[in-house]
Amino acid sequence: MTPLLALRGLTKAYPGVIANDAVTLEIAPGEIHALLGENGAGKSTLVKMIYGLVKPDSGTMQMRGTDYVPTDPRAARSAGVGMVFQHFSLFDALSVAENIALGMETPPPMRALATQIRDVSETYGLPLSPDRTVGDLSAGERQRVEIIRCLLQDPKLLIMDEPTSVLTPQEVDILFETLRKLSAEGTAILYISHKLEEIRALCDAATILRGGKVVGTCIPRDTSARDMAELMVGSTLATPKAAAHNTGNVVLDVTGLSAPAPSAFGMALKDVTFQVRAGDVLGIGGVAGNGQDELLAALSGETPCVPGMVSFLGRDLSNVAPEMRRGLGVLSAPEERLGHAAAPNMSLTENAMLTGAAREGLSVRGLLNWPKTRTFAERIIAEFDVRTPGPDNAARSLSGGNLQKFVIGREVLQRPEVLVVNQPTWGVDAAAAAAIRQSLLDLAAGGAAVVVISQDLDELMEISDRFAALNEGRLSAPRPTSELDVEQIGLMLGGAHGIEVAHV
Repeated sequence: MTPLLALRGLTKAYPGVIANDAVTLEIAPGEIHALLGENGAGKSTLVKMIYGLVKPDSGTMQMRGTDYVPTDPRAARSAGVGMVFQHFSLFDALSVAENIALGMETPPPMRALATQIRDVSETYGLPLSPDRTVGDLSAGERQRVEIIRCLLQDPKLLIMDEPTSVLTPQEVDILFETLRKLSAEGTAILYISHKLEEIRALCDAATILRGGKVVGTCIPRDTSARDMAELMVGSTLATPKAAAHNTGNVVLDVTGLSAPAPSAFGMALKDVTFQVRAGDVLGIGGVAGNGQDELLAALSGETPCVPGMVSFLGRDLSNVAPEMRRGLGVLSAPEERLGHAAAPNMSLTENAMLTGAAREGLSVRGLLNWPKTRTFAERIIAEFDVRTPGPDNAARSLSGGNLQKFVIGREVLQRPEVLVVNQPTWGVDAAAAAAIRQSLLDLAAGGAAVVVISQDLDELMEISDRFAALNEGRLSAPRPTSELDVEQIGLMLGGAHGIEVAHV
């Protein structure tokens, strides 16, 4: 059978790094093909070349036996290639239909488009109303908008980049049913994910990249997740281990934290109460959009609170600004790494200065110590294995996973008394995720109070001492993680607050 897509010797180099080195890959019609590799392995560059965003330096691509040289995404879409990106590109204030129309070359009249959206959404099990405002949608529903936009253009190859990172287990099941139906109809899918058990359940074949080169292929269902991870990193995979430690006094005390929604599309916090002791890891789980960002903003100082709601070692922090909180030892890392945790066009050295000035003594009486800041940035890069040519590179030049390692490393290395992180391993490969989780466990073992907000339940079960669920801005009472199972956690995520979920 002629491959749907064939890549031969595809190479792309940037200053200081070869992103793809003579990559050869074939995808058959209807095949669900996984593209695996650790952060910085070259996955993003490869799919950008397929989608016409980047021009290869050498090598060839063929689509159904014919030369394929996309000059831009429009040309790729015309050739039958669609892509659903990890970061959604939607306008909150517009409707589903209006957003989909903006992504089409020649959209039909709005009434006809609405009918098409309903038909496609019903056909592929992705229920979605064309009239709803995108800002009111859950993360899973937003992803449906992106998928339906692609499906309306009848793709022969659908590229999906970390498609389940913001989905509930139930939404993952729906997505997989859709992808299997597309596959049965002959649509090929190039699937990028760090969730290897999902790869095993869904994909027919896998190609593994390391350092920009193809280092192996496998049939996922016949290969363990650990074996695939070790193929990706080229070494034995370490498993995070918590050191024996005792919890100490209450460090962070949150009492009746309530705050209005920051925008029409935000979530109000409602009477959130918890304590975190020295040496304690509190895991907070929840489906995207239930108040995670708002909670981090309140704890970091980005959103002022009513006096008495947030205290640190007995000191009221409710109206203390973020920089002063950092000086005291209350640090945070938000979910959105590019634009919130890091300034895209600033270098890694400059980004190290942005949050490290107070704790690392990088600024004295308004004078910035750039040599010391550069040394701090180099230390982050070295200790957290950030793949970059150096600290002078802009944050936007890093892959998502490598920027995540830099952001987490920047906060951990400042020796916080309290660290609040939202989605610490989002889009990070298995080895890097293990390293980040280990750094959080080590921080707690050293006496810090750690709050981990995450949608990855396996992550929370692995590193948390206690677990609480955030649902519609309300937090359940924290419970020892060792007493919970997946069914109980599912009830808590669904809003089973204030009841003994073990007896439900």
